[in-house]
Amino acid sequence: MKTTAASLAALMIGLASPAFAQEAMDARAVFDQAEAICEADDGALWGVSLCGPILIVDPATRQAVASQAGDSDVLSETDGVFTGVLPDDVMVANTAVDWDGVRWTMLLAPLPEEIETRAGLIAHESWHRIQDQLGLPMASPTPDHLATAEGRIAMRLEWRALAAALSAPDAQGLRTATHEALIFRAARHAQAGAAGAEQERALELNEGLAEYTGVRLSGALDPHRDVAATLRAAEQADAFSRMFAYASGPAYGLLLDDAAPGWREGLTAESDLGALLGAAVGFTAPEDPVAVFARTASLYGGQAVADEELAAHQERAGLTTRWSDRLVDGPVLRLPLETIRVSFDPNTLQPLPPHGVVYPSATITDVWGVLTVTDGALIDGDWSAVTVTAPEDGDTLTGDGWSLDLAEGWRIAPGARDGDFVLVSGE
Repeated sequence: MKTTAASLAALMIGLASPAFAQEAMDARAVFDQAEAICEADDGALWGVSLCGPILIVDPATRQAVASQAGDSDVLSETDGVFTGVLPDDVMVANTAVDWDGVRWTMLLAPLPEEIETRAGLIAHESWHRIQDQLGLPMASPTPDHLATAEGRIAMRLEWRALAAALSAPDAQGLRTATHEALIFRAARHAQAGAAGAEQERALELNEGLAEYTGVRLSGALDPHRDVAATLRAAEQADAFSRMFAYASGPAYGLLLDDAAPGWREGLTAESDLGALLGAAVGFTAPEDPVAVFARTASLYGGQAVADEELAAHQERAGLTTRWSDRLVDGPVLRLPLETIRVSFDPNTLQPLPPHGVVYPSATITDVWGVLTVTDGALIDGDWSAVTVTAPEDGDTLTGDGWSLDLAEGWRIAPGARDGDFVLVSGE
């Protein structure tokens, strides 16, 4: 169906803002495309159908178009689709969300105009809706070591070897490049320790498998070529700690498709994509992977990568100092986290060990209301609290880089240090 602003406006009579009408895709076309994707797959990829309820949301206005109604009357039928405005306590993001008695695939408007890109997004988020059924619950760690120069160097070299494997002209080239990618991975995990390796593994199973699903069901003519190109482009990202899985996951998935076609059937929440691929290609990690790394790195421009990353690390040190000054050492407001839902850009997260992870921009919803962040919030490593710069006084619900829509029964009170504040419930 041809997409026009008028067609979407007609679907959202009396509701859509001009921006939503002009920018969002025709909701029916999106629903039709999603149905075509899941019907063509027919559960073949994961053994579970990807078909399900879809919610398209304008993040600026929270106006929504849905493929079906919920349990309440928040969404009302308009010419065959269902429209309404999401409550403030509902997280708005490309994700899967439980709301109004329904588990939805949520998509943010405007959706990508390119058909394959849009199909990949639909399939990615649809996988998140069914991942619990697959025994692969959502996980969202942020590996601190991928913010270090050493971690970034090893990841970039792993990506280069994975791209070489995906582009290999013959079986020997494929095997060699795959082994070299796994050497870089083993060396990085040896340096990061068991905790760092576990964080990578968990995030690859979550976002990596979702992105692999998007690639497989996007309709791309040459997924191997496309993923190799993605790996090369990913090297330029400012932050690897969250986004790495979007690049690595599809690469490991496609290589496993080639080396061990039944790999998805035995997948569990404890599986490791690298270990699965290693077993499929007969890889044994060397006793000293760091020493082997040094020899192998020269094959992939390792010295140039190291020079670039060491220089960039010096530049990033200034940003780390800024976040520490604002959110650790300076006066702050701390808000407890109980039922957190957060919308954020995974490409921008900045680990700040040992304090947690900085979210430069985010929308955080919890029992106390909605926190809108435009210049940095620090979420504790154990997800127990979020910290922003202090307000001028205890009566102000805004500060430098944030604003707070406070729920009834909550208030700002003085904190333990002079100038600090905390959010508390009760009188």
